[in-house]
Amino acid sequence: MGPVLTPLAYIAQRWTPSPRTLRRAALSAVVMSVFIIVTGGAVRLTGSGLGCDTWPKCTEDSLIVTPEQGYRGLIEFGNRMLTYVLSAAVGWAIIAARSTKPWRRNLTRWSWAQFWIVMSNAVIGGITVWMGLNPWTVAGHFLAANALLTVAVITWQRAGEGDTAPRPRVPRPVRKLSWAITITSGLLIALGTTVTGAGKHAGDSSEVPRMPWDWTNAAHVHAIAAWVVCALALAMWLVLRVVDAPDDTRARARDLLIVLLAQGGIGYVQYFTGVPEVLVAVHMLGSSLMWIAVLRLALSMRERPVPTAEIPAQADPELAAKV
Repeated sequence: MGPVLTPLAYIAQRWTPSPRTLRRAALSAVVMSVFIIVTGGAVRLTGSGLGCDTWPKCTEDSLIVTPEQGYRGLIEFGNRMLTYVLSAAVGWAIIAARSTKPWRRNLTRWSWAQFWIVMSNAVIGGITVWMGLNPWTVAGHFLAANALLTVAVITWQRAGEGDTAPRPRVPRPVRKLSWAITITSGLLIALGTTVTGAGKHAGDSSEVPRMPWDWTNAAHVHAIAAWVVCALALAMWLVLRVVDAPDDTRARARDLLIVLLAQGGIGYVQYFTGVPEVLVAVHMLGSSLMWIAVLRLALSMRERPVPTAEIPAQADPELAAKV
């Protein structure tokens, strides 16, 4: 009698995903990560953050939303249910990574990391509800969602690569510039939570405490960081042309510039129009797209070629005759 197989090992014995299927599985986790960020923003912008007033149940007496909670309860409960859809996408990525032949252990670990972030952020979301939408826990919930997006994008990238050691594609100073863009962009996203935490969209119709500073000043600091990221991205676009970088790397630098310009425009429009909910939601989507563009640019600075199968040598006819 053979060893008892885990469910993943059992599936892996009977199914081998194509490279295209593997990439699609990883991409589905990226798409759902963006979707959960945007819908989470919709919960806050519609004042539905306490639509379900406890966690993990929706009310003290009901696991699901009740008619008394109205549409806000439906929105909050619907966002909670989307976590299961996200988990399914992450699960598909885990199964596809585990079933590749030969088994790609590192890729499987990246996929499992997404699962643990999802579970951890569900707990952070519950704590956020228990604390009455404290802006600090709301910010932590959002940043954890971006951590999930980071790991999902890396997994998607790694799904299309080999498992060899990374090989640089551009000079070292250019790679350092990409790190500067990544770090500054991460800071930009974090500063965005300080604008939100001090702003008027508290996530619930009741009185919710805000972060202890003027949101206008926070918005100005956030804008300064955005201009720094734009300057670095423009420098990267110019430098990549000078060093004759690969076409796909130059294209990703161009894409980042386009996203930054659009995102900056939306940010200024929402600031001067009183921060309308619709534009805030679009700005949140733009934040996710910007972060994806930043990560893809950084990851394009190196490569891990997919190994090609060697053509077997033809047998020596004389040796075959002797055998």
